[in-house]
Formats: sequence, structure tokens, C-alpha cells
Amino acid sequence: MAETKREIERKYEATEKTAVPDLVGTGGVAAVRDEGVTELDAVYYDTPDLRLAADALTLRRRTGGADEGWHLKVPVAAGIRDEIRAPLTETLPASLAGLLRSRVRGTRVVPVVRLRSSRDVRLLLDADGRPLAELSVDTVRADRLTGTGEATWTEIEVELADDADEALLDAVEKRLKKAGIRPSAAPSKLARALEETGAPAPRPADAGGAPGSAGHAVLAYVREQADAVVAFDPAVRRDLPDAVHQMRVACRRLRSTFKTYRKVLDRAVTDRLGEELKWLAGELGAARDEEVLTARLTARLDELPSTLRLGRVRARLRARAVRRTEDARRTVLAALDSPRHLALLDALDALLADPPLRAAAAYDAPEVLARAVRKDFARLAGRVEHALALAPGHERDLALHAARKAAKRTRYAADAARPVLGKPAKRFAKRVKAVQSLLGEHQDSVVARAALREIAIQAHTAGETTFTWGLLYGREEAAAAARERELPGLWERAAAPGIRASLSR
Repeated sequence: MAETKREIERKYEATEKTAVPDLVGTGGVAAVRDEGVTELDAVYYDTPDLRLAADALTLRRRTGGADEGWHLKVPVAAGIRDEIRAPLTETLPASLAGLLRSRVRGTRVVPVVRLRSSRDVRLLLDADGRPLAELSVDTVRADRLTGTGEATWTEIEVELADDADEALLDAVEKRLKKAGIRPSAAPSKLARALEETGAPAPRPADAGGAPGSAGHAVLAYVREQADAVVAFDPAVRRDLPDAVHQMRVACRRLRSTFKTYRKVLDRAVTDRLGEELKWLAGELGAARDEEVLTARLTARLDELPSTLRLGRVRARLRARAVRRTEDARRTVLAALDSPRHLALLDALDALLADPPLRAAAAYDAPEVLARAVRKDFARLAGRVEHALALAPGHERDLALHAARKAAKRTRYAADAARPVLGKPAKRFAKRVKAVQSLLGEHQDSVVARAALREIAIQAHTAGETTFTWGLLYGREEAAAAARERELPGLWERAAAPGIRASLSR
């Protein structure tokens, strides 16, 4: 079973003669305790073309120290990584192999670098003797295992203890700099080892297309979203908050981009990809939709006075959520482990490696992108006006849902154009997002009412009172009606001619 530790650390250049200054009194450090020297031996694994290193991931099998075993380090932010640990076995544990699948796919990971370190450890303690951070002076020898090359260096590493204030690292860094010790240019030992043994990690590929062209701008956005699909795959497997939603959004952004910019990218290629992205978003959707629905119904129950929560409403809602969430998670994991998913990732790579550019891809980006955004907006306008012309009821609900999807596509089109069109595209996207959010609230109410009706029927069949479910249904009806009343004013602001005209300036 893998466990995860949040690692917050900073690295500094050093030599064997570097003297670590006295840190007592720095950022709440009351004492420094020498823990002695530990010998560490780590073999780092990657694909032959270093795909993990290219994405700043490190996979190692390490012996020595209190935490020997397999470690996968995933970047979170600058100086922050999640270290996912698994027991020391001869072969890569399945729990870690799954987290690598979106990147390595059918390629095996092989040993690429061996690092042997003598680690001189000191604990920085507070006044009660609790650890605030661990400072180590590491003397490192790196040996390249895929070819020849070796390197040696010394570095200082300061890692924050669990629950310690990150401000401590700032204070320690200030003290180290005062002593002439400078931050390391390498983000990790592996990155330094690869660099100094002559084969650094690959740099990110260029978007493609001529700089300044529509093709270059659209492909840059496609690459960004394709990278997000790959990156959120292990996050979904780890069941991290919002990961399913973000991966689903990336799929939708890609689909929308292929549709919006079909004058730039050939539909003979992108339509097939769009269908596969629709499938993946659908598999992710059950988990996300259940998450949103449960949160909404729970909040609605919390808003009611206890005197109006009759029967076992919380228990029924909780049981429903657990059952559906478990089913949805099984569906998501099955999709991510399927050959179809890996084939989709390969197809996205193939598109970016050899983009199917059309004639408009060579034109100046501002003109092409602004025209595409305005076209999507015209489609949105038609759907909103159609919905507003209908009487309240089922048909209007369907029309408003269709308008919501059009608003989402228009917003994504503007987001893709922001690097080229700048602030006008940002303002435009903000106005359209407001419309999308209102329509999303309306659709969430439609979905909630359907669920409440289903729950009420089940409760009635079980001989329970349905009073509370009916009350919540009525409140959702009122919420939907309120959103419908707000829509004309919000739409008038989003549809202001000046907003669209600014896209062409």
C-alpha cells in the first residue's frame, strides 16, 4: 500500500568545506540536534527517452535511511512535491506503476541513474524539542546507467517538518545566504545528475506552426490541455480533490478547440479525437456529477431548520452518495486503465507531432482567432434567445442547457485566444463565464429535482415520510425560476456590442 508525504524543501550549493552557520534563534529554532551520517543508495528509473524527468517526476528505489523503499515524487508547486512511497520490493509496485501509466504507457521504465549519498543530518528543534525541519549536508556521487558518465557534488537540503510554518524556510534561507550559501540551480538531485552526466531531461516541445500564426496559437492551447489530461490522470487515481473535474474540463476544452478552430485544424483528424475525448469526459462525468449533486443536496439539507428535516433524510442521502460514488470511481479507474484511454493519449501526441494544419493556420493569429470567437458567440446568442422565447417548463430547461453548453464553448474559445488577443479576450471570457455560471446553476437545479423525485419515491416505497424531499424539490424549483429571471439582464451585459468589437482591435 502506497502512502503519501508532502515534501516542502529547498536546496543549496555547497562544497565539502562549506560550514553550516549556527541556526539557533533563526525562525523559532531553539536547538539543533546532530543525527549522524546515513548512507543512501538510490537507483532512479525512467523511460529510455526520459519522459518522467521531462515532466519533473522522479521514480527511485532507495535503500538506507528510515524510509527506504520505492518513492515517486510528483511536483505540486515550486519547492513542494508529493512523495508517494511503497515498500521495498525487487520490481516496481503496481500502486506506483498505475500512477505512471499516462506518461509511460506501453514503455517500460529502466534504471537510468544511481545516486549514492552520505547524508549528514541535523534536526532543527523548537523550544519544546519538536522538529521544525531537517537540514542535511549530502555528499553525492552520480553514475549514469544508460551510457557513461559520472558526477560528484555536495549540497545542503532543508526539509520542513510536518505542520511546521513555511516561514521557517525563509528565515533559514536568509541566514544561509548571509553565510554565503546560495540556492541550487537544480530542482532535484536527479535533474542535476542528468545534466552533469551529459544527457539532461528533454525540454518542452515547441507548439508547432509559425510564430505569430493562428496555427501556432491554437496548437499551443491544444498542447496545454493535452498535457493537463496526462497530468491529471495520476491525480484522479490518487482521488485528489477536484482532479476528476479538472481532467474532464481539459477534455472538454480540447473538444471545443477542435470545433471552434476547425479552419485551423483538419476535422478529418480532430473529429475522431473529439469523439474519444467525449467518451473519456463521459466516463469521468458520473463521478463529478455525483460529487456536485451530493454537495448541493447536503447544503440544501443544512439550510433547513431541524424541525423540517423529518425522517432518516441524512442517512438516505449518505447511503445513496456512497453507493453511487463507489460505482462512479470504479467506472473512472476502468476507463483510465483501458487500452482506449492510452490510444487517445497516443493520438493526441501524434496530432501535436504532425499537426493537420489547414490553410488558415498560416494566417495572422489575431484575425483568425477573433473571427472564430465571434462565430461561437453568435451561436450562443441564437440559443439564449431561443430559450428566452419559450415558456417556463421542460422545453425551456432543455434549451437553457443547450445554451449553457454553447456558453462553455464560447468561453473556452476566448480562453484559447487570450495569449493573442489579450485583455479584450479576458473581459469577453469573463462576461460569458457569468452567463455560463448562471445557466450551470439552473441546470444543477434541474438535475437536483430529478434526483429528489427519485429519492422521494424510494423513501415512500420504504414507508418513510417524503415531506422533506418535497420541500427541497420546491426550493429547487424556486431557485431555477430565480435564475431564469436573472438571465435577461446578465445576457444583455454579455452581449454588449463593444465587448465583441474590442476583440478585433
